[in-house]
Amino acid sequence: MIQLSERLQTVANYVQEGSKVADIGSDHALLPVYLVQSQKINFAIAGEVNEGPLQAAITQVKQANLEASIAPRKGDGLAVIQAGEVNTITICGMGGALMRDILEEGKVNGKLEGVTQLILQPNIGEDAVRYWLADNDFVIVDETILEEDGKIYEVIHAHKSEHAKEINSQLYDPSKLPIFLPDEIKVILLYRMGPFLTLEGNDVWRKKWTLEIEKLKMRLKSLEQSNSTQALLKKHSSQQEIKMINEVLTWQSMDKH
Repeated sequence: MIQLSERLQTVANYVQEGSKVADIGSDHALLPVYLVQSQKINFAIAGEVNEGPLQAAITQVKQANLEASIAPRKGDGLAVIQAGEVNTITICGMGGALMRDILEEGKVNGKLEGVTQLILQPNIGEDAVRYWLADNDFVIVDETILEEDGKIYEVIHAHKSEHAKEINSQLYDPSKLPIFLPDEIKVILLYRMGPFLTLEGNDVWRKKWTLEIEKLKMRLKSLEQSNSTQALLKKHSSQQEIKMINEVLTWQSMDKH
């Protein structure tokens, strides 16, 4: 039985039993192999855009004797699947903007037909993923944040819903953040910091955003020498970001006590 990292295990835990899964950017087909070996699913596609990783996936599937259940395929993004072939897509370990573009191109080409579940682990730019989900009738049903080998990861689990508009307006309801900022800013913060993660406010989430404040302070320091218009705008933007994140962290601390 293959062993997964905590990050991939979190993704695997969200996959519903009996799903037909396409794992895009499959990294040696580790996740599909685990899901089939654990008898959670009986069909998966392992998609890779480059020949080297594709061959690694083929080797992994052969070693596990799972050629009948897992199809490694070469292609860009969702080009590896046919419409209606899977109901679950997992994408892990890439930037949120790239993930959004893959999903959007897949949607335009009809590849999301029949897909009811998305499990996404963006390395950065999580808000780009959340905005795409809300714009395309998906609702986030859960989020996990974890730290592994010194890196912090977020895993987003979303379902397709006929009532997505209504559910998302509740999910990103600004009244959930009782802080002194305009409602439109509160909504932006919920998209950026995670609607579930922000309300839970666990230690890893707090660490992530404390580190983000440190990065912004470093950026401010590096801008100190310049008085150009661009530098002044960046300074103002960074100061505003620090203020907003601090508002949320302070509220979370008080809410916990």
